[in-house]
Amino acid sequence: KCLHINTYFIFVKNVANEYLEEPCKFTFLCPWPGLYGNDGLLPARWQLRYSGKAFLEQLLSTPTLLWLGPHLGLDTQTAMELLCLLGAALSLAATLLESLRDSLVFLFLWVLYLSLCQVGQVFLYFQWDSLLLETGFLCVLIAPLTTVPGWRAGRVHDPVTFWLARWLLFRLMFASGVVKLTSRCPTWWGLTALTYHYETQCIPTPLAWFAHQLPVWLHKLSVVATFVIEIAVPFLFFSPLRRLRLGAFYMQVLLQVLIILSGNYNFFNLLTLTLCLSLLDDQHIYFWLRRKYIHTPNKGTHAPETWFLVELAVWTLIGYGTVTCFDLQIDWDKGTVSSRTAFTFHQFNQFLKTVTFPAVWLGVLSLTWELVTAMFRCACVQGFFRRFLGTVQWTVFGAAAVSMFAISLVPFTYIEYDSNASLWPGLRQGYDAVGRYQLVNSYGLFRRMTGVGGRPEVVIEGSMDRVTWTEIEFMYKPGNLSATPAVITPHQPRLDWQMWFAALGVHSHSPWFTSLMHRLLQGKTEVIELIQSDMSKYPFHQQPPMYLRAHRYKYWFTEKLRWWRRVYVEEFYPTVHLGDAFLESMLSHHGLKEKSSPRRLSETALVQLVRWVRAQVNGLSAPLLLWSLLFCSASICLLRGLQFEVTLKTKPMPSESVQTPELLWLRGLSQWWSNLSWGPPAGLLYQSQSPQT
Repeated sequence: KCLHINTYFIFVKNVANEYLEEPCKFTFLCPWPGLYGNDGLLPARWQLRYSGKAFLEQLLSTPTLLWLGPHLGLDTQTAMELLCLLGAALSLAATLLESLRDSLVFLFLWVLYLSLCQVGQVFLYFQWDSLLLETGFLCVLIAPLTTVPGWRAGRVHDPVTFWLARWLLFRLMFASGVVKLTSRCPTWWGLTALTYHYETQCIPTPLAWFAHQLPVWLHKLSVVATFVIEIAVPFLFFSPLRRLRLGAFYMQVLLQVLIILSGNYNFFNLLTLTLCLSLLDDQHIYFWLRRKYIHTPNKGTHAPETWFLVELAVWTLIGYGTVTCFDLQIDWDKGTVSSRTAFTFHQFNQFLKTVTFPAVWLGVLSLTWELVTAMFRCACVQGFFRRFLGTVQWTVFGAAAVSMFAISLVPFTYIEYDSNASLWPGLRQGYDAVGRYQLVNSYGLFRRMTGVGGRPEVVIEGSMDRVTWTEIEFMYKPGNLSATPAVITPHQPRLDWQMWFAALGVHSHSPWFTSLMHRLLQGKTEVIELIQSDMSKYPFHQQPPMYLRAHRYKYWFTEKLRWWRRVYVEEFYPTVHLGDAFLESMLSHHGLKEKSSPRRLSETALVQLVRWVRAQVNGLSAPLLLWSLLFCSASICLLRGLQFEVTLKTKPMPSESVQTPELLWLRGLSQWWSNLSWGPPAGLLYQSQSPQT
């Protein structure tokens, strides 16, 4: 029978999330010992206090599989590396094998990532880590449960669970737009944020330099477009008119692609693009594949052409509101567009009070519609057993969707105090009960623009005699004035990111920085590899420096293509050496003194396997390793598709009456390859030719 209307997008979302889970695991595998190893910056074993409590009690207090380490003869560092390896291997296998794209597989991946986040401390406090956890849990609800016979047939609840992805996308984008104005940041209110953003973001790309050279009026117009895309357009996600949803989809894609081109924000934007697929329908996918869409009665009807006037009115209203709220005026003589914020903070706060609860009710109505339509589809299924199984699935997953939506209202309404305060207390209790699992989270990116007076950067210097000082360059963050900005997406160098945050304040606000100075003085290889994976490029690779210090500079993009210029600001961290009184006092103050000796590592086969894998990736660039894996995965899928195409051309197809879904899939794949150079993965779009198929 025809697959469900959303099955293709479920698959695309699952595969995309598998690719995104895989980078996270392998990205962690490379720097993990330097961050959380026994000789790392923040040893993870300090976060696991073996107090003698029962295993289940410890697991409930801190839900992480690392508690199993002692039972397997592993110390915390080796156990963490094992979790990374398991997650990466399972993600890669699920990408290549359709049978592994299962709800239980996604559950295991989610548990692995949650286990790492529980001990991740400051290096895993990013919103995209929370977003990946929430999206990963949604995959558990959306992916098919192939291990249970018959469970995959008649999945009438698919639109209900898949709706949660659209709701998550709405919360992410709307909150990200709102917080820019509620923060009262003068650059967002003055529409000048992008005149600073490209050079002050954490790790810019080479294209960020070119974007920074654009005229101010175009930067301000881009900020206006950002507000429209993040605040006004997300309400169209729930529109019953598909062309409004498609318009919203392409506007979101445009924003995310521009961010990817101008900044290294790891897997965050790729994950957001994956969530955007929830706005599409089968007809538009057929349009992408250049295939004729065969409309079936059970998929509803298109909106009549008279709805075109409604769609036109909506876009006109958004355009008129944009011109009015930002006082857009065209200067024909100069060929520019002037803009300014034509509303006050009080007016925006009133707007927020007005739309927050209607947004909640919009979500309620949209989810209710999906539940009711799924219930009617369940009632129309032929056969008592299939109808009963469909009813059970609809009940279970409908309840899960309603529960997820209900508890998500707590973090969503954080954007407006009165709305959050008026929520039913039971919702808050439910949210608090599952808070440690990060099933739902609050979002709000780029709340305030930093580096308005210049991009602050911390530069570490080492010396052997306290006379001649040598700068220690990082692989990715700005340092060398003539070094070309890196392109490292979807990898995230966690230490480089935290160096950016450290430069915004004093060193006492970043306790890990004291640990970094201490480990560099000790010459710990694991930590040095966080700075330079190629040890020969580290200036003190032969002998650790005797003295270290750090200074704060301010960086700016140059007007000509020489990338950076800088000005010295102040001392960030005083000169220290091993045994220095100041260094020892800071280590004690931040609790970074060695609390206990590492657990002795048993020489089991599992430990030796982890060591062997570690030896294979030592010295490799994390982005290179990551892209190599992704390229190999894509190449294998491509070769499999070519093999199927050859098979179809050499073997005749059976008659229509005996075709199976697999054979129909092969026919569809052959047609895809005849039209495109690249086709979708394993057969999730095919059209049945007869009721018996």
